[in-house]
Amino acid sequence: MANDYQDFILNIKRKTGIDLSLYKEAQMKRRLISLYEKKGFKSFGDFFNGIVKDRELLNDFLDRMTINVSEFYRNAQRWEVLEKKIMPGLLKQDRNLKIWSAACSTGEEPYTIAMILSKLLPLSQIKITATDIDENALARARMGIYPERSLNEVPETMRQKFFGREGSYYKVSEDIKKTVIFKKQNLLADDFGGPFDLIVCRNVLIYFTEEAKDQLYHKFSSALRKDGIFFVGSTEQIFNSGRYHLESAETFFYRKE
Repeated sequence: MANDYQDFILNIKRKTGIDLSLYKEAQMKRRLISLYEKKGFKSFGDFFNGIVKDRELLNDFLDRMTINVSEFYRNAQRWEVLEKKIMPGLLKQDRNLKIWSAACSTGEEPYTIAMILSKLLPLSQIKITATDIDENALARARMGIYPERSLNEVPETMRQKFFGREGSYYKVSEDIKKTVIFKKQNLLADDFGGPFDLIVCRNVLIYFTEEAKDQLYHKFSSALRKDGIFFVGSTEQIFNSGRYHLESAETFFYRKE
């Protein structure tokens, strides 16, 4: 069984460029075994053969692997800090902010950033790059259609202004959709570009090994301009931030030194 998973890791890397060995093994194996058993497979070998033949199964695998649990304004008080304390400081320095939402999943996060910024800037001035490894998630992000549960934390004014109801789902307005460009990206393998004024990467790094995390913090820091801000999730405090030339600006917000 151990060799079965190792072969699967190699095959997936050849097919998709994704390196599963960089994720916590026990956790990832458990997630994937539960998926392949649900789909009627008996081993990782059979599962991989199924993935090769069936595009939909590949998407299901990517969806499971990339942990798409997302909602708008997740941890609402953190977004309030972004709006009231962080954004005004960034806008004093430059009205044309370069913003990146990393590992954006199905798009709730970059659309939340756009809604918050719409209170401070005209929508025509807002440009956000949003990236994820999962093409299936990116396709859904571009559609911008969400179940009601994803909107639990959205303020009523924003819900009325930027969402239209379609049956039991909600669709993000075209005005907000135009502010975000979605691209495929592998955080560990690909170049980050930059320099960015704001990088948001929340509730993703907890799934990486310590070694991979260290590599990513260095990459994120290098992609920020001086005094740029890195916004992380509520379980992802960086305890040795100085090592990455970052200092605490607010809880879960780090400024590039």
